[in-house]
Amino acid sequence: MNAIIKKRWTGETWLLLSPWILTLLLFWAYPLVYALYLSFTKYYTLTNKSVWIGFDNYVKLVHDPAFWQALLNTVIFVVGTIPFTMIFALFFAALLVRVERFQHFYRSALFLPSVTSLVVIALIFTNLYASGGYINTLLKLVGIIGPKSGWLLEPSVALPAIMAMDIWISIGYYAVLFLAAMQNVPNDFYEVAELEGTSKWEQFFTITLPVIKPTLLFALVLNTIKSFQVFTEIYVMTRGGPLGRTSTLVYQVYSSAFESADTMGYACAIAYVLFFIIAVFSAIESKMIKQA
Repeated sequence: MNAIIKKRWTGETWLLLSPWILTLLLFWAYPLVYALYLSFTKYYTLTNKSVWIGFDNYVKLVHDPAFWQALLNTVIFVVGTIPFTMIFALFFAALLVRVERFQHFYRSALFLPSVTSLVVIALIFTNLYASGGYINTLLKLVGIIGPKSGWLLEPSVALPAIMAMDIWISIGYYAVLFLAAMQNVPNDFYEVAELEGTSKWEQFFTITLPVIKPTLLFALVLNTIKSFQVFTEIYVMTRGGPLGRTSTLVYQVYSSAFESADTMGYACAIAYVLFFIIAVFSAIESKMIKQA
């Protein structure tokens, strides 16, 4: 009897899981494998034909200055946004955890940019960064002259301007994650620390951070993946310009796949390079935090 129930339960389980499994296979596993195959071919978009060329796309990638510029821009974006995002998110979470009145209001206000359409925010900041935008106008009031052609048209400041916007957008999301983790830290830990005369600053580093380390790891890995995949901001605000100084790897994939003729295979090769870079960075981050 138990064997019959177990067999029936197993059958019903697979039946209930089948929609998710089919979705996973059709929209994740199959594209992943097919993209790997295309990265070794020259794919002709109009005729839907592919010719096997081996590692030629990867060899082309190594000798492509546009790829290296996009890789450099992506690394700068990742390195320049993640530390600030994490530090500011921890700072605001530490403030909010001590707020008793209107905490829901402050939390919602901080979280709002994260749930607002990224396209809308990018368009707003495009106007703010314009030569006659509010940022240059405010800088003039204090005697500072901003880029005359606008922040997004100046090669030296275009990428940092987008990075600053991305930090502002992301802080609220990670702050809410950290706040939830901090609220689950047992009060007994802090009470014992206070009896021993430990300052609030020391409590933060000796109690709060070690306890919320799993959340820190999750946020760090998530932020790394998100930053390496930056695309919408670039597409809406600069299209990789000026002079390729804001082109990123994901934008390079898009440009090669849909804006150039018969380079879909090359785009897939870039995508797989990005995939392995993200995997390596995520593995390193996980190991560093576990050893901390």
